[in-house]
Amino acid sequence: MPSSPMPSAAVLASMQQGVCIPAQPLALNAQRKLDERRQRALTRYYMAAGSGGLAVAVHSTQFEIRLPQHGLLKPVLTLALEEIRRFEKSSGKTIIKVAGVCGQTAQATAEAKQAIDLGYDMGLLSLGAMSKAGDDELIAHCKAVAEITPVVGFYLQPSVGGRILPASFWRRFAEIPNVVAIKMAPFNRYQTIDVVRAVAEAGRALGVAGPLPGAGNSAINKDGIALYTGNDDNIVADLLGDWTFQVGDKRVTQRVVGGLLGHWACWTKKAVELLQKCQWANNSAAAGASGNIPINLMEINRQVTDMNAAMFDPAHSFHGCIPGMHEILRRQGLLEGIWCLNPAEVMSPGQADELTRVCKAYPHLVDDDFVKANLDSWLK
Repeated sequence: MPSSPMPSAAVLASMQQGVCIPAQPLALNAQRKLDERRQRALTRYYMAAGSGGLAVAVHSTQFEIRLPQHGLLKPVLTLALEEIRRFEKSSGKTIIKVAGVCGQTAQATAEAKQAIDLGYDMGLLSLGAMSKAGDDELIAHCKAVAEITPVVGFYLQPSVGGRILPASFWRRFAEIPNVVAIKMAPFNRYQTIDVVRAVAEAGRALGVAGPLPGAGNSAINKDGIALYTGNDDNIVADLLGDWTFQVGDKRVTQRVVGGLLGHWACWTKKAVELLQKCQWANNSAAAGASGNIPINLMEINRQVTDMNAAMFDPAHSFHGCIPGMHEILRRQGLLEGIWCLNPAEVMSPGQADELTRVCKAYPHLVDDDFVKANLDSWLK
């Protein structure tokens, strides 16, 4: 009988409550070799900023870390884990440790085993390498990985290596017992709704704690799937309000509880605060305090999207997304430069000016002062 490993109760509770999970970048020196000192500093930054988890060896960490000529997958996973454990010991907090898992089934299961053996809680499963597989093959692939690690599903937009996945796939995926969360990042409203509806129809909606007039479920389903936004074009909007669908004779309501984002690898202190504001607004509205989401949060949604456009570079088909993220961290002093393992990954023309523009336009969403006050201690 295949196993269905699950994370600890503390990790699962934190995941379901909803936290900020940055997708960790890769710190390199001018020779494009791992800069261990700054790689550790990044993890220390995310912990100090209040992140509830960290995703490592994902798109923001650069998929090329797996190539034999670099051999950086295990070293990067290990460095992050060492710093997280140090933080957990000193703070008494539980941090969700997410490892990226990708490739065909043999590679994905090997990566999942390595991550679990190291001490990671769950695997973020990318299906980009299965571009030609049908739904049956995809589900078999997901189940094979789920026999080794708890799984976070990942709907990655096609423009950066993902593929279109119908609601029927997500319904079957949600039926895998140890799928604990799904990161939705198709950058598409239709496809995002497909995922949320599919989870409800599969009976895995996490639900919403507190009173929900007219809704069929008003309590947390302990076996539910936590929904996380990765939609960089609509981060705040995803986090606000209820998502309700008619399933049979019931209305099933759930929320997007947190975010797992490359965008949150920068300005992380402000990201944590913003998530808390969204959660407070949701809970206040559900409890009948006002009945409405504060309109200023919708304005902030547009501001965050503008900032993301400068960093992730949709104007040039996301070519500069990783170097753009590096540039913010370089300006803050966390990275020495914006180098990537692939020398062709550079910022696009005008991207640096756009980053300057949005930082000046939205100073309330930038955490430069926080980084400046703590940088020396993180770099020790």
